[in-house]
Amino acid sequence: MEPKKIYRSDSDKMICGVCGGLGEYIHVDPTIIRLLFVIFGFTGTAILAYIIAAIIIPVKY
Repeated sequence: MEPKKIYRSDSDKMICGVCGGLGEYIHVDPTIIRLLFVIFGFTGTAILAYIIAAIIIPVKY
């Protein structure tokens, strides 16, 4: 069995596809993940986490 890998989404993306990729990985609607990023974005940590994730997580081709 092949291990499960996380990728940035190329089809369900708003900015870089991080939330879409996370949604596909954990089988949750990406809109919920986007809302969580907005809520936690007021603290500043979500913005930094999104930027780091956009750099680290590869794009699925």
